Amino acid sequence: MSALARFSVAAAAATIAFAPASAQNVNLDPTYGTVNLRAGFSDDPRLVELSSGGQIEASTISSSCRGYIANAPDVRVNYSAGSLPLLFSVASSADTTLVINAPNGRWYCNDDGASGLNPSIRFDNPSSGRYEVWVGTYGSSSLRTAVLGISELYDDIAELAESGGSSSSGGRPDFSLDPNYGTANLRSGFTPDPHRVRLQSGGSIDASVLGSPCRGYVSRAPDYRVNYTSGRLPLNISVQSSSDTTLVVNDPNGNWYCDDDSGGGLNPALLFDTPLSGQYDIWVGTYGSARLESAILDISELYSN
Repeated sequence: MSALARFSVAAAAATIAFAPASAQNVNLDPTYGTVNLRAGFSDDPRLVELSSGGQIEASTISSSCRGYIANAPDVRVNYSAGSLPLLFSVASSADTTLVINAPNGRWYCNDDGASGLNPSIRFDNPSSGRYEVWVGTYGSSSLRTAVLGISELYDDIAELAESGGSSSSGGRPDFSLDPNYGTANLRSGFTPDPHRVRLQSGGSIDASVLGSPCRGYVSRAPDYRVNYTSGRLPLNISVQSSSDTTLVVNDPNGNWYCDDDSGGGLNPALLFDTPLSGQYDIWVGTYGSARLESAILDISELYSN
């Protein structure tokens, strides 16, 4: 049974006493481990089972902070940011709180921002770097069973568990998977230009799970991957098809870019004026339908649609 399922049926854990501490120390090893995430990470939400609580009143950090927390962080998150928000929430049968020290050194606290007595903290424009996370117990220093959720899609993992741990999106694109139609290693000035790939657009995942600008249905794995060494030229990624197609691209920094009809007619195109060197993962979607359609993907430094 998954952590998301277990917490919804588990009773509160027995109280566990431990030695008192005097202050939060962001440099101590986290009690429940370190999570390394890049924007667009798979297995969203990422779940960490832990015990909330501690001997230190969170109000010593700020009067807006609540609950009792430990000295060492519960979880450390090393995060490489992209274009998506970063969301932390807790699910527990106890009344829990959240305390986070962000990469800029500022403290963020929440008590009941999620459903029931569960907390949540949302970073709309997250920075890359280290997030130190404490899960507190409100009104008591006792430890209680809890699950910390780290997500770019879900504000409230407790609410997600109540709905069966599923969403209507059918998942999300995963750039860690092998591409459906192969990989190209291209250096600025490549020939022939355009670099052309015949493929099938479409898939089972609604691209809008990545944000409102994204359209169409795409596969879980990238359709094509380009390892690109940039120069002085722009990089244009476009599609030709008799069907209504869309584009989704994850760039070397983990940012998501989407387009519907910028390539003329019903064809999409994305232009990177000053492209980065690195890995570009590309999805070609079918607008309004999950069915597969014939399409041609063009990658060019000379032609823009």
